[in-house]
Amino acid sequence: MSHKILVTGGAGFIGSHVVDELIRQGNEVVVLDDLSGGFRENVNAKAKFIQGSVTDKALIDRIFSEYRFEYIFHLAAYAAEGLSHFIKHFNYENNLIGSIHLINASIRHNVTCFVFASSIAVYGEGQLPLKEEADPHPEDPYGIAKYAVELDLKNSQKMFGLNHIIFRPHNVYGERQNIGDTYRNVLGIFMNQIMQEKPLTIFGDGEQKRAFSYIGDIAPIIANSIFNTNAYNQIFNIGADEPVSVNHLAKLISEIFGTQAPITHLSERNEVKFAYSDHTKVKEVFGYDSKISLEEGIRRMAKWAKIAGPRKSEEFKNIEIEKNLPSAWKK
Repeated sequence: MSHKILVTGGAGFIGSHVVDELIRQGNEVVVLDDLSGGFRENVNAKAKFIQGSVTDKALIDRIFSEYRFEYIFHLAAYAAEGLSHFIKHFNYENNLIGSIHLINASIRHNVTCFVFASSIAVYGEGQLPLKEEADPHPEDPYGIAKYAVELDLKNSQKMFGLNHIIFRPHNVYGERQNIGDTYRNVLGIFMNQIMQEKPLTIFGDGEQKRAFSYIGDIAPIIANSIFNTNAYNQIFNIGADEPVSVNHLAKLISEIFGTQAPITHLSERNEVKFAYSDHTKVKEVFGYDSKISLEEGIRRMAKWAKIAGPRKSEEFKNIEIEKNLPSAWKK
């Protein structure tokens, strides 16, 4: 049975892979994306593409009235955690207010389920491994915005009966990632630097640890979640289990590219040092398992990146606070 589905951020990295899975199932998919971090060529040819922003309330109201969506996948976000300290207004406008436009429209149009891509940034420091029942203490405006949307979805289910599923993915990488983004996605940044014969840049000592999650393991679970009513009104961590240091990641990527890229250590920035999640819940409800090893996932992404080629890194044009901005991010 075909369903009418909206995917915000569907020209982006995770979103485009979710769209592919939904199209494969035979659904009617509309993609809304402002192309600020995604690319038109990422959008499945069988999807309807609308260029626009979730911050455009009039546009949101119009397309909800026109298409009568049954399901919403809200994957659009400006997900630069570290930069969010310095772009507070932009962060909250895009990641919080834009989300509220979608939630309001979903309530008014009786959407069956609203799937939201949150982040492990809601947890903050400590509490390892991060579990869904932990008390969130986000340490940056990006995490604060994500947690606020989670709270609003919980409230909207109680007040209006809007079902939701919240995923907290982390450090997802793979084909179609925007490797030109200089503020996020360390794995893509390293690949872009190698292909431009530049040194790899690491903030601090490089011993900060993350569990890096391959897109091929993540996207199908998110896309199929709407058909599992046991998942409704639940929160799920999703991603790889084994954390590795940024130093180890740099070494592994260099080896896969067949080079010994020099490393430049930059001043330590304000970020959570260690972050990785427990995935017991998503395994129980969805039978999820991260099948692709980090080395194999990097090899797949590297093969794609070599074909796609390096991307020019774009500076964020509207920094709102210069104080304590890392020197590497200054114009």
